[in-house]
Amino acid sequence: MAIADKLVLQRQRHLKWRRLDWLELALMILCGVLCFGFSLSVTADIVTRTIGHPWLWLQEVTSTLFIYAIFIGTAVATRRNDHLYLTAISEAMHGTPRTIVEIIIRLIVLGVAFCLIWYGYQNYLRGFGSFRLPSGTPIASLYAVIPLSGVLIGLFTIEQLVNGLRNGFDHPEPPDEDAAPDVAEAQARARP
Repeated sequence: MAIADKLVLQRQRHLKWRRLDWLELALMILCGVLCFGFSLSVTADIVTRTIGHPWLWLQEVTSTLFIYAIFIGTAVATRRNDHLYLTAISEAMHGTPRTIVEIIIRLIVLGVAFCLIWYGYQNYLRGFGSFRLPSGTPIASLYAVIPLSGVLIGLFTIEQLVNGLRNGFDHPEPPDEDAAPDVAEAQARARP
């Protein structure tokens, strides 16, 4: 199984466009790089402080990596239906009630995406008046990811809405190949 097949979630395939699989893959890789960089910078910060020669710029790097990982991770989790999604409510329903709840949930997520875009952009513009120390980098560099995350969340939510209205939201999931076999299934295999 290729790395792309492992990183692009196949669950709820009926709600996704294949044309956006590359974006999910790229965002998952980016999240991994950001989390690795965050861990590395925290470790380096601890080591340099312990040996008595702290690199103050590492705190800026750490906070930037952390914030970018959160907002990019939120966007990719939206496509994977792992975040900003109330599955317990909607999955307990079927038919028209489920469709109504799925649409309402996604409209709320679209509202959140709009707020991220609108207010994130306003904060981004205001961020050019404040600077981070010791580098003197505008704080806008931290805020740039917020409207980008809002755009991605909006795109993935629209993708799910369109496909859900076309294909239906309620589809049985294929069995997970990585999951442990059912106990009854294992006993049936064990019998001669």
